[in-house]
Amino acid sequence: MTTSNDEPPDRRLHVGPALSRLNLYDLAPAQLQKTLGEIVFPPFRVKQIVQWMHHRGVDAFDAMNNLPKELRAKLAERFTLEFPHVLERTAPASDGSQKYLFVLPDGNRIESVYMPMRDRTSICLSSQAGCAVGCTFCVTGFFGAGRNLTPSEMVGQFFIVQREHDVPLELMNVVFMGMGEPLLNMENLVPTLDMLYTNVAPKRVTVSTSGIIPGIDELAKLDRRPNLAVSINAPDRKRREEIMPITKKYPLDALMAALHRYPTDRGREVTIEYVLLAGYNDSPADAAALARLIHGLRAKVNAIPFNEDPNLPKWMQRPTDEAIDDFVDALVESGAHVTVRRSKGREIAAACGQLRGKTERKLPQRRVDRALRTEPAEIERDVVHRERR
Repeated sequence: MTTSNDEPPDRRLHVGPALSRLNLYDLAPAQLQKTLGEIVFPPFRVKQIVQWMHHRGVDAFDAMNNLPKELRAKLAERFTLEFPHVLERTAPASDGSQKYLFVLPDGNRIESVYMPMRDRTSICLSSQAGCAVGCTFCVTGFFGAGRNLTPSEMVGQFFIVQREHDVPLELMNVVFMGMGEPLLNMENLVPTLDMLYTNVAPKRVTVSTSGIIPGIDELAKLDRRPNLAVSINAPDRKRREEIMPITKKYPLDALMAALHRYPTDRGREVTIEYVLLAGYNDSPADAAALARLIHGLRAKVNAIPFNEDPNLPKWMQRPTDEAIDDFVDALVESGAHVTVRRSKGREIAAACGQLRGKTERKLPQRRVDRALRTEPAEIERDVVHRERR
């Protein structure tokens, strides 16, 4: 683990003057054009500023070296381009993945993950500082609800990681699978997506949700929609409610109806995320039940072997490789398209909340309503595709 030396330690939790200025990255593209157009002349300077921000991701007006010095000073007096500060970086894992721990001006901590792959690179972003959903297998839920991240805090994660690794923007994928529930932060997620679309096509952006039905319906109305991933994790309502309390508010049958309503463009599918817990939801019978549940839906299953964490319940264990293969084979035999997420970054605590959990005090235990057992876990990225031939 390395600690950022970019700024003195005493600035990590500093709430400085920037908070009294408007962060231009918090504005949707149309709002940004309007705001700048009211004070910046001639109009071509507005285009230059937007280029510096949305195409180069600069976090200081002084970096805009084709603008007059006076204009840069004027902008700095009224606005800020502040991004989250990197508090820690893990050393790169053997597969090249690297985790980032950011600190926000109010002291909250969030995480991102850099995940290089064969021909593209993915960045996993957080959308909230904490999470109110409370999935029992996820470390982030132990921090409590936290707060929504602003667009500048979300897009800042993207540009900082992209810039450090010098990845061409056209080779980027973005996944909102970090800390938080993105669809409980729609007000800030939508302008963030609009900014990302400047460089990353919507088909290269994925938003993962625990099943917030109003948010899914709202995403469906967007002119440019990201890919949708939905965390299912059990083929029946009873078990899903045991490990995902949010299901009590958004029942499984209502969620499936929402997924059938969600428009999928040609060549795109809804991803059904399924965390495999040994002896709980990983049997071939569970796989067959899952296949029946998603029948008729343009979807693929992302089977995710559980990642253990000391903050999570001890009864929650990663299945054996044989059990994983049996589960996947049963899905394939049922006609499902399956991806097995062979976890990248296990050695860098790449699961949601795991790095933050390592740097903060021991998290309180939670009780899971399954024979009064205890504790939770996470995710990561893909490699094996199987289809029925």
